[in-house]
Amino acid sequence: MHFDISRRRLLFGSVSFLLAGCAVPRGAPSRRELLQSGAEGVDFALEIVAQDRLATYTAWNALRGGAYGDWPAGSGAPGDQRLTSGDQISLRIWDAEESSLITSPGAQFSDITSVVVSGAGFVTLPYVGEVAVRGLTPDAARETLQAKLAEIVPSGQVQLSVVQGRGNSVSMLGGVANPGNYPLTERNLPLTSLIAAAGGVSAALVYPRVQITRGNQVFRRSMAYILDAPAHDPALQGGDRVVIEEDPRSFMALGATGRQEVITFDDEKVTALRAISLMGGIDDTRADPKGLLVLRRYPVAALGRPGGPTNGRVVFAFDLTNADSLFSADEFTILDDDVVLATQAPATTTRRVLSLFGAVLGAGESAASL
Repeated sequence: MHFDISRRRLLFGSVSFLLAGCAVPRGAPSRRELLQSGAEGVDFALEIVAQDRLATYTAWNALRGGAYGDWPAGSGAPGDQRLTSGDQISLRIWDAEESSLITSPGAQFSDITSVVVSGAGFVTLPYVGEVAVRGLTPDAARETLQAKLAEIVPSGQVQLSVVQGRGNSVSMLGGVANPGNYPLTERNLPLTSLIAAAGGVSAALVYPRVQITRGNQVFRRSMAYILDAPAHDPALQGGDRVVIEEDPRSFMALGATGRQEVITFDDEKVTALRAISLMGGIDDTRADPKGLLVLRRYPVAALGRPGGPTNGRVVFAFDLTNADSLFSADEFTILDDDVVLATQAPATTTRRVLSLFGAVLGAGESAASL
């Protein structure tokens, strides 16, 4: 009996020594470990997310970028196209007078073709000179030109046709069946009409996003947002460039979750609570519900701005056992390249140690019985 007790003590001491010298494997740091790391010289700012801070974070997002910004207003009622610089007009002038300055002897009409609207908005005609046409509808331009020509051909009648130049066309760059350059045959042409004319959105795009480049401005919205309401379907302008692509935004899921990988956005706006769902939920056997963290970087240009963050690295902390924090998580917007981390519950490591100790002790009992 004394021999058995000694063997057990020896075995217990050996196990204790082994457990003390081994690190128990785990899938994530604890909330306390991560947040206290700032005391060791790691420079970051900690934000405990609550309802009264959400407006501040929205202002920060605008400084960082990665969130959707402005979007053009919805289109109005379609109307006649307006002439602009670069358009080409062709005239057929009918005049039966034998002494006409416009038509050849015996001819009833004369053609003037491919007259380009100048950068200043004028066209130049024989015997008439410059006539301002930019901003006029084709019908209004025809009436204006006929009035000018009446000074030399009083009985003349004018027909006018227009070929839109680049200033009155839009470029469909990709993401559709038939990319190319499309003339604007009417004012307030809706974006969806252009997409339909180009053969529709490519079926290969899982979550398509539309980008409109207009001068120095770039607008981005999901296709689902555009189709949601007529007010979201903007009127195109001459010179617009449109491309449809799969939404490239993503965040990284780490820690005690169902998925640990880079996850692409699946909606116009992904909140912290939605991110948890995309991550497969937090593991109820390992995760700390008081320790959901979002890690985000801000550009140097955003620091020190009025109302902006004071540190380029910010950790946003959520306590999902608190009602206010839970509601706030459903209103907190995840941005492109964020890291969403579900920390490990402190008790998890203890349970693993005890489980390992129990397994080894059971082995010891079996050995002692030999």
